[in-house]
Amino acid sequence: MRRRPAHDLPDRPHRHHRGSPDRPPGQAPRRRARPAGLVHRHPVRPAGAVDAAHLVPLRERRRHQPALPGRPVDPRRLQGVLRRGRPGASPWPALLNSMGTSLFSTLFVLVLALPAAYALSIRRVRKWTDVMFFFLSTKMLPVVAGLLPVYLFAKDTGFLDNVWLLVILYTSMNLPIAVWMMQSFLADIPVSIIEAAQMDGARLTTILWRVVAPIAGPGIAATSLICFIFSWNEMLFAQVLTGVVAQTAPAFLTGFVTSQGLFLAQVCAASIVISLPVLAAGFAAQDKLVQGLSLGAVK
Repeated sequence: MRRRPAHDLPDRPHRHHRGSPDRPPGQAPRRRARPAGLVHRHPVRPAGAVDAAHLVPLRERRRHQPALPGRPVDPRRLQGVLRRGRPGASPWPALLNSMGTSLFSTLFVLVLALPAAYALSIRRVRKWTDVMFFFLSTKMLPVVAGLLPVYLFAKDTGFLDNVWLLVILYTSMNLPIAVWMMQSFLADIPVSIIEAAQMDGARLTTILWRVVAPIAGPGIAATSLICFIFSWNEMLFAQVLTGVVAQTAPAFLTGFVTSQGLFLAQVCAASIVISLPVLAAGFAAQDKLVQGLSLGAVK
């Protein structure tokens, strides 16, 4: 159909707008009438029709409904998290756990490192340099790389949140350092003293605890103090593998960093309290520590 030119179109009446001066004030605008043949855009649903989604049982719909990230969490699961390291909690359980793990791990390290250092320094085994390099190579592995296997092992064996798991881990972590230090200390012991003890009928255990240990006392004290400090300050394994029962002092300090902010005064007070045992041990063994660190320096 051909459109008519604009100049041939009849003049349309001007549409009055609200507030126009051509329409008297207070008069409502006229509504345009709808043509008779116009059909509604949206189809009208019959009275008896039911949506197909409502035929599915409610239980099935909830089963296939995706989990929302903002759904509430069971408060019983958060009980340990809320109790762990809250600003008003007592630091004494964490201090006792740290003291127990550090003391027992240091004791086990000394029991295992003294015979190993004796075999690598006085009664040297074959290829003892390769053995020393193997002990040193164990410290080249990053701690984070072994965190996941240790966590899975602790989860399968039920050792999560257990103090003895930390004792075993700290013993294995500090044993290479202790062997290296004590090997240099025992190398300065004269072999004639050990041979004289053997002539008197002394056994290996008697030589270790009554002859070697008293002579290498300063070196053993320095090794013990270093292993104790390393065990006391370890935080990564204690943070991941413990919860409420076996929480240590460094993991307790992280509880003061919350979503509400940093409780600076509590952090400073707890840090001083946690540092006191290490400072006291270092002050008590400072004379033996200096002698032990300089024991293998001069040949």
